[in-house]
Amino acid sequence: MSRMKQLVQPALACVVMLFLTACASSGPTFKEMKASIPPVAADSGRLFVYRVAPFLGAGAAVQPPIRIDGVVVGHSVPNGFFYVDHAPGKLKITTSTEVTEDTDVQIDAGQTKYVRTDISLGLLVGRITPSVIDPDTALKELADLHYHPTK
Repeated sequence: MSRMKQLVQPALACVVMLFLTACASSGPTFKEMKASIPPVAADSGRLFVYRVAPFLGAGAAVQPPIRIDGVVVGHSVPNGFFYVDHAPGKLKITTSTEVTEDTDVQIDAGQTKYVRTDISLGLLVGRITPSVIDPDTALKELADLHYHPTK
């Protein structure tokens, strides 16, 4: 009986991971909704935050909050993205799992910037690191990612 348990538990874990990954890809893709995203207001800047999962299940359970200047604005979801409009200025983008990672972004009125969150191995759980990405690269990476509203 214990041999059966040894076989069933890993299989069940794989099914759960596949389910979590499927849930992470539930919204429309960027290319599907791009035309319906309203233009950024003249007195705000826009920040797209996204995460590319290089393969199925890559850290699917690790979805820490993304903070701008300490305020939660969304989560780092594998193969997902969200966007937020913010007052112009220097913004500190922060993620936290077993360690806190951050990057600064200067955003001007009417401007759009892109922040990719990448997962790497940690001691106990994956670490999510934000980094500013150039628009050409970001738009290519965003195309097939799924929208996850910020709240």
